Amino acid sequence: MSAPTRTGLAITTHGLVHIYHADGHDLAALSGVDLRVASGEIVGLLGPSGAGKSTLLTLCGGLLRPSAGTIRIGPNDLAQMDESALDRFRATEVGIVLQGADRNVLPYVTARRNVDFAQRGARQHGREVPDASEVLDLVGILPLANAPLATLTPGQLQLAALAVGIAAYPGVLLADEPTSQLDHAARDTVLAAIREVNAQVGTTVLIVTHDPQVAAALPRTVTIRDGRVGGEGRSGQEYAVVSADGSLPLPPDALDRLPPGTLVRVHPESDGRWIIIPEEDGHGPA
Repeated sequence: MSAPTRTGLAITTHGLVHIYHADGHDLAALSGVDLRVASGEIVGLLGPSGAGKSTLLTLCGGLLRPSAGTIRIGPNDLAQMDESALDRFRATEVGIVLQGADRNVLPYVTARRNVDFAQRGARQHGREVPDASEVLDLVGILPLANAPLATLTPGQLQLAALAVGIAAYPGVLLADEPTSQLDHAARDTVLAAIREVNAQVGTTVLIVTHDPQVAAALPRTVTIRDGRVGGEGRSGQEYAVVSADGSLPLPPDALDRLPPGTLVRVHPESDGRWIIIPEEDGHGPA
């Protein structure tokens, strides 16, 4: 089976801020996120609960508007699009897999009918969509196309949710904890299916996860801390990320040794490295 390859959409955010209101207070879920995801890339979003990962995913899907900053998905500047353009964008270019497989499917119809239903919006906007059998084959559950969803295992149900998310072969797939509450075998099967979608269709993929083993299986991870990009992982190496304003978020273990207010010197080495040297007394003026 070979699905027709499309061009995945690049994701770029600059100074992305999202503020929400709770109990009469303004709270910042995102505080200036700068992120670049290349077309066709698979990227994991890591971070503790409340860090802003799911908010970032929701903004990328055009389901929320940012309070400030820019967010571009391919050629689309989401903050500048009117509701009609956003509706078309969501129907034709974005696939979303919510946390919890049962939140993504209609339980009283088959996987095939779920895919057909998920394609309806794209069809209404004139988008050519693949046959449902092709989509189900791509994620590995074509033999279960007409089985009642109640008979599927948790892993198979998650694959059905994935099929719904990619039903129109979107330019971007946004998956929130797609392997949570699965055993290791089912988790690995779902990850393999996501990689197959990426390889065959070209879809750009953002995955929110808390699972370090899932993160280790992804080619690139971005850590969100306190509403900002706090670090990246590539090929097993961890990196801090310099923000657009020149700030450098330090990992928690470094902050333990260099608490806020510590005076440091940033010194270039002859081999091209830069080192951070704390002053002896460790702190600035009182």
